[in-house]
Amino acid sequence: MLGLARSHLHRLSRRDFIAGGVLIDGRWVAGEQRDGVIDPATGEEIADVARCNAADMNLAVAAAERSFSAWRELLPARRGAILRSWASLMLAHSEELAILVTSEQGKPLAEARSEIAYGAGFLEWFAAEGERAYGETFPSHKSRSLLQVRMQPIGVAAAITPWNFPVAMITRKAGAALAAGCPIIVKPAPETPLSALAVARLAEEAGVPRGVFQVLVGDPIELSTPLLSDQRIRALSFTGSTQVGRLLLEGAATTVKKVSLELGGHAPFVVFDDVDLDKAVKGAMAAKFATSGQDCLAANRIYVQRRIYDAFVESFAAAMAQLKVGHGLDLATNIGPMTKLSVASKCRAQIDDAVAKGARAISANQGDSLGPSFVVPTLLSDVSEDMLIAHEETFGPVAAVLPFESEEEVVARANASEMGLAGYVYTDSLRRALRLSEQIECGMVGINTASFTGAPIPFGGWKQSGLGREGSRHGLAEYMELKYVCFGDLAD
Repeated sequence: MLGLARSHLHRLSRRDFIAGGVLIDGRWVAGEQRDGVIDPATGEEIADVARCNAADMNLAVAAAERSFSAWRELLPARRGAILRSWASLMLAHSEELAILVTSEQGKPLAEARSEIAYGAGFLEWFAAEGERAYGETFPSHKSRSLLQVRMQPIGVAAAITPWNFPVAMITRKAGAALAAGCPIIVKPAPETPLSALAVARLAEEAGVPRGVFQVLVGDPIELSTPLLSDQRIRALSFTGSTQVGRLLLEGAATTVKKVSLELGGHAPFVVFDDVDLDKAVKGAMAAKFATSGQDCLAANRIYVQRRIYDAFVESFAAAMAQLKVGHGLDLATNIGPMTKLSVASKCRAQIDDAVAKGARAISANQGDSLGPSFVVPTLLSDVSEDMLIAHEETFGPVAAVLPFESEEEVVARANASEMGLAGYVYTDSLRRALRLSEQIECGMVGINTASFTGAPIPFGGWKQSGLGREGSRHGLAEYMELKYVCFGDLAD
């Protein structure tokens, strides 16, 4: 396994993908200081990238502001053509981009390939949606007047993106901003800069003009501070933890920016005893272990009705036992390393806490033979509400299974969280499905499915899981302002 990521990177035909320069004002800047990029599976440095500072960010903001007028004046169809070209280039280089993602993030290569297609899909969607930023004309309350509402681009935007989906979270934000007519500056996670910079090279090749799309890498605090304080940044989009989201929201308040936040999750996965057991187990596997569990949509609390609880646990444990843990570039791997050591440590702490408080660790194996970044998939049964895993997001391959008796009880328990991103319900009762889809306090609910995201849907959460939406026409609106116009005195 040692050196696997480095050897794959050395075979890339696009050597410029790992050159490590950042894109500022149409120039690729090597930088005087460099930061290493680490393969999380081995701890090996596989590349290095330029480290930007606050002065670099100020240059990028100025460049974006200069580019705004010309970009907004392009016809939406022309902006859409550039976005489609960018998507096509991503798909043409999908294998190399997937190798980059796996090498720096750790997810299995098959999932990285899916992420590239998923990310390109946002560019294709917003390429068309930008032509549908419709306004309104409505009946006037004043005589001899015409009333209109227009949608106009808000101005320079900034995006701070996470390490778990290092490509798709960039295109989901940038696709919407660019389609709306806004330049955007992206600050990717320091753990996963290579794929972000590779996508930026393809954006440049697709014809995105100078200053319209820029990518800067460096210390999160140093680079985000000028974004928050600069009045030229009119919109800020962030995907990450609720803790950091609160700080960004507070900082953005000084300049009253438009802020969209996609924050933490603590998803309930509710299984009623009328559902087919195999279908429920298959859904729980998909909802829990995608991206090795490092997903804000991951099923964090799996509630199973008492009558089928033991059978579910047995079947779920058997399915988990089939998961292979290893380097993401090994095609047999289902579960890769945790991208950050702190995530692996949190998983182990939750397991230890649950076992100490009476949970059964059915598949637990915390041996470190694969390295400290790996967490072997672990099923915790008989979990109670006083355990850490019952009220903290896990973000790893640890599954908590909790029994429940009644519908009223499980709804109350599912909603007893300040997180409200996603929820899952498995039942064969249409009436119950309709009731719970209404009662679950989440921005998104999947009924008898673990797969519901995509470019056409409004992705986002309730409560402390975020503000605003990404994807869909609602995602485009995050980068636009409403303008009401009244034409008066229309009489001859």
